Amino acid sequence: MDPHKRSVTIEVMDAAERVLDGGRFGTDEAGFAALMDYVSRFGDRVWAVEGCNGIGRHVAVRLVAAGEEVVDVPPKLSARARVFSTGQGRKTDATDAHSVALVGTRMSGLRPVVADEQRKELRVLVDRRGWLGEEHTRKVAQLHHLLLELIPGGAKKDLSAAQAKALLAGVRPRDAAGKARRRVAAELIGDLERIHVRKKAADKELTELVRATGSSLLDLLGIGPTGAARLLVDVEDITRFPDRGHFASWNGTAPIDASSGDHVRHRLSRQGNRQINRTLHIMATVQLRRPSEGRSYFDRKRADGKTNMEAMRCLKRRLSDLVYKTMLDDVVRAKATGPGGHRGNDSDSSATGSQPHTGSSDKPLPGPADPHPRTPLPAAS
Repeated sequence: MDPHKRSVTIEVMDAAERVLDGGRFGTDEAGFAALMDYVSRFGDRVWAVEGCNGIGRHVAVRLVAAGEEVVDVPPKLSARARVFSTGQGRKTDATDAHSVALVGTRMSGLRPVVADEQRKELRVLVDRRGWLGEEHTRKVAQLHHLLLELIPGGAKKDLSAAQAKALLAGVRPRDAAGKARRRVAAELIGDLERIHVRKKAADKELTELVRATGSSLLDLLGIGPTGAARLLVDVEDITRFPDRGHFASWNGTAPIDASSGDHVRHRLSRQGNRQINRTLHIMATVQLRRPSEGRSYFDRKRADGKTNMEAMRCLKRRLSDLVYKTMLDDVVRAKATGPGGHRGNDSDSSATGSQPHTGSSDKPLPGPADPHPRTPLPAAS
C-alpha cells in the first residue's frame, strides 16, 4: 500500500512476485469498506504499508483494528526497490505501491504494526508536547523581533515570559507604531505564560504515563518526560535491534567511515531518526552543563586531541549505548516473571555500562543484521 491522506493505492502480489491485482481507494468510511471487500477474496494476506510511523499510520491502525496483519515498510527501503526495479527514480502511486509490495515480499524482519493503546496515547501526547514547544519558540522569536524595535539592542536570547514582562514594563513609546508594538508584545507575553502552564501540565502527564510503562529512562541524566516518551513511541520494541551498533545506526549516532588511503577518519552521520538523535543531543548537552560522567568523558576526548564536534559525536554514541542498555534491561525486568527464552534475558547485554565511561563508541556503522537472530547477545567487554 502507498498511503496518502485521502486515498491509498494498493498492489496485490504473491510470494513469487507475480502481480495479481491492484487499485485505488478512498480513506473515508465508504472507501475503506470497499477496500476490505475488494481484498476479501485474497484469504491469506499480509499488508505491507509504507511509513506506518508517518503518513501511513492512520490507515495502518485501522487495518490492525479490523484484524489484519500489517508490517511497516520504511520509505528508504521502498525508494531503493523502486530504483532497482525501474532503473530510475520516477514516482507514481502505482510504482510506489509496486516497490512497497516488492519490499514486503522479499524482506524478512519488517516491523509488525501492533495495537498498543498505551503507546498510542503516549504518541498523541508527546506529539502535542512537541507542538507546544514549537509554538513557544515561534512566539519567542516574534517577541524578540518587537523588543528589538522597542528597546535598543533588544533582549537577551534566553528570554522567559516574566523577564520579557519586566522589560516591557519600562517601555513607554509615544508614537502610534510604538504603542502598537508594545500592545502586540504584551499579547505575546500572555500567550507565552499560557503555553508555559500547558507545557508543565503536559510534562506532568507524560511523566506519569512513562512511569506507568515501567520504563526507567527518566532515571538517566538528561532525559526528561518528552525525551523518554519519544524514545518509547519511536523505538517501540528495543529487541528489534540485534545490538547497540544497529540501534546507533538507526538513531544516527554511529559514525560513518570517511577514510581515504592512509588517512583514517570518521564523520558525523546525518541520517537516522532525527527526533531520537535530538533527544540524545539534549541528553548530551545537559550532561555537559554539570559535573557528570558525560562531562568527564567529553573532557577526556578533548584531551586526546578530538575537536568539540568529534567529542560530542563520541559522547552521543556512548549515550545511545546507555539508552539501548536501559531499554533492554527494562524488557528483561518486565519479562522476568514470564516464560524465559527471550533474547536479552541476560542482563550483561552488548550495550555499554551504566555510565558513559564504559564500552566502545568509536565503531562505525554496523554491517547487515540477521533479521531473526537466535543467539544471545554477547557480554560487554
